[in-house]
Amino acid sequence: MYLALREMRFAKGRYALIATIMVLVSFLVLFVTGLAQGLSYDNAASIKNMAASRFVLEQDSNHRFTRSQVGQKELDEARAVVGQDHAEPLGVRMTTVSPADDTKKIDVALFMVNPGSWLAPTVTEGRAINDQSAGQVVVDQKLAKSGVTIGTVLVDQASGTEWTVSGFVQNESFSHAPVVFLNEQEWLALQVGSRAAQMPSAAGSEAEIGTGAGAASAASVTPVYNAIAVKDADDQMSSLSAALPKTEIITKSEAVSAIPGYKEEQGSLMMMIAFLYVISAFVLAVFFYVITIQKTSQFGILKAIGTRNGYLAGSVSLQVLLLSVGSLAISVLLVRLFESVLPASMPFQLELSTLALTCVLFILMSMAGSLFSVWKVAKIDALDAIGRTAA
Repeated sequence: MYLALREMRFAKGRYALIATIMVLVSFLVLFVTGLAQGLSYDNAASIKNMAASRFVLEQDSNHRFTRSQVGQKELDEARAVVGQDHAEPLGVRMTTVSPADDTKKIDVALFMVNPGSWLAPTVTEGRAINDQSAGQVVVDQKLAKSGVTIGTVLVDQASGTEWTVSGFVQNESFSHAPVVFLNEQEWLALQVGSRAAQMPSAAGSEAEIGTGAGAASAASVTPVYNAIAVKDADDQMSSLSAALPKTEIITKSEAVSAIPGYKEEQGSLMMMIAFLYVISAFVLAVFFYVITIQKTSQFGILKAIGTRNGYLAGSVSLQVLLLSVGSLAISVLLVRLFESVLPASMPFQLELSTLALTCVLFILMSMAGSLFSVWKVAKIDALDAIGRTAA
């Protein structure tokens, strides 16, 4: 340690340059990692927040909710196997809504859940909906940035259905779109509205959703969901699979990975992070290898007076370790500073566990990059180095 610290104190400029480069690289690694985690959460927050451990989907739906259709029969059979309180219907639909009397269009994800069930989110502002709430929904807080407030009437562009916002929830998004939660009554009315929109010859009274003939039509529609959410029933999956042979049962992670664009987005970011790790190790290896070559004569003299290879190699490794830890400490402070000033619209999330894992991996890659210098130190011949010095 004495040799390592003395040398770093003597060549301050050289090691300050290396430290600066490592700070920049480690900051970029941490920032991209936080961005990847934030985008991952923003893409699938509503699914990740659910208490469900598995989902029952229609067979050959490629694990995607929007390609799946299951009915009341499958729901009843699932509840008969796992229990009434362990299976809940889930409806998912992507659509575009506009506030009434406004031309602004907002892409949202519609989620049908039974209010009061373990699938329903916690309302943070306003009033929650119930099974009898006609024409009312709760929406993600992100819609407030588009001018949506409690009492705002949202119009579905596809069916013409109108909903009044009764409350807000936090951190509920799907495929990077804010989620609008509605009850089964509104879900059935929406299905009627979609059919009416596709049949322009239908009577006008039939196209009015949620009132009059529209409500009656909704009451007579056979419910169709996109999935059945199941929790606390891992030991009953074989029985559930046997009871529902025309379905597929997937885990929460499989459902998240199947969201359109999720794997491609995360794959690109993970590749960037991996390359940053490799680049940091390579840059560090080159710097220290060049420095080691420049100090060949000094290392040879130290070996000639009896200094062991292990001591010299440890000195080089300690310098790398000190620079890595110091650079990471500065980078963590910079990342936290940037996180505090980033706009709320930028999805950035760097949890303590992810931060610790990233730091450990960065240090390991840095130490791996120092192996070239350690190998060079071990190969230095004392007599040859002294001979070059004398010459």
